[in-house]
Amino acid sequence: MTPANRTPVRVGVFGLLGSGNLGNDGSLEAVLGYLRAEHPDAVVDALCGGPEAVTTRFGIPATRLHWNRGEYRTASRAASIAAKGLGKLVDVFRTAAWVRRHDVAIVPGMGVLEATLPLRPWGFPYSLFLLCASGRLFGTRVALVGVGAAPIGNRPTRALVRWSARLAGYRSYRDGLSRDAMRAMGVDTARDEVYPDLAFALPAPPASGPDKLSAPPGPVCVGVMDFHGGDDDRARAEEIHRRYLDGTTRFVRALVEDGRPVRLLTGDECDRQVVDAILDAVDSPLVTAAEAASLADLMKEMAAAHTVVATRYHNLVCALKVGTPTLALSYAAKSDALMDRMGLAVYCHPAREVDADRLLEQFRALEERSAELRRTLAERNLVAARQLEDQFTALTAALFPAADHAHTLREAR
Repeated sequence: MTPANRTPVRVGVFGLLGSGNLGNDGSLEAVLGYLRAEHPDAVVDALCGGPEAVTTRFGIPATRLHWNRGEYRTASRAASIAAKGLGKLVDVFRTAAWVRRHDVAIVPGMGVLEATLPLRPWGFPYSLFLLCASGRLFGTRVALVGVGAAPIGNRPTRALVRWSARLAGYRSYRDGLSRDAMRAMGVDTARDEVYPDLAFALPAPPASGPDKLSAPPGPVCVGVMDFHGGDDDRARAEEIHRRYLDGTTRFVRALVEDGRPVRLLTGDECDRQVVDAILDAVDSPLVTAAEAASLADLMKEMAAAHTVVATRYHNLVCALKVGTPTLALSYAAKSDALMDRMGLAVYCHPAREVDADRLLEQFRALEERSAELRRTLAERNLVAARQLEDQFTALTAALFPAADHAHTLREAR
């Protein structure tokens, strides 16, 4: 309880939250769970991409991240270009005013220090820089918690990301590759720690369905993505997308020919068009699509599956979290690192060059080791849970020193 002579800590959460990406919202859910358990008196609000969705789902006040409502629409006319330019200027003052009202600002997970998907420097990298610079200016502690990072080729984007990381008061990463990438960009990471992705702190659904160690092969969850390559692949984005869609479709068709039910999953609203394309190409009652609105929904689907094949990073997290043997259609090093952490490093397949025949071979090899891999995942999940307890303890010490001191005194009594 907050003493009568001390005002509650004001905490802001920041990012592309409530914008349709289930992984981003899952990271927010994990951090809010931590705050409500360890710092229940904290006053929490958000500066985010989808304020209405965040308020409705999580029950906290939220403000729109960008003044310009057309921020993520392509600007081709003079008026829309001018509105974007004006918005960038207005956002300087809006972000600064929001940061100034808080004691702590948290960026919960997400790949905020990477460009593994197409990204413009004046988009989110610019917004993140405004947050971190404002925090340094007004003395607000900015924490990048369990974030992802990767080498960035575009020089303006790399500069904004580097300065954002330098100006933040606390940094931790979701894998060692992220910390290495920031060190290579000139950030002093000597005091930065690596922990599992924040989504591993979310509760897993109860076990459902038949005993998968003894039941015959059952449903397969296939998590798809509107994949066009990364920021450096813009020139051949459509070619990459066609190859990904064709290979994934052929793989789903092969599963259906074997009599396997297939459940198509997404991780972002934009992935729906890939689901529709596969449903049109593979006209079979064995192929259905799930309407998942959260990582909890994804985990329920994956817990009921015999095996998962997935592309989006947080689809992989959900499958591994519930202990279902998983094959990654990997589009970035972060997916490979996650699979390695969970003991499934050999079950990765490149999303840029999906070879349906080779993918099917890997899939069958995965299923042959299903029982063994389920035991491995159970062990790795226990380790991840302990490591995330350490993450939240470290976060309290860094951002809430008074609360951490009081907690230590209570333990000593």
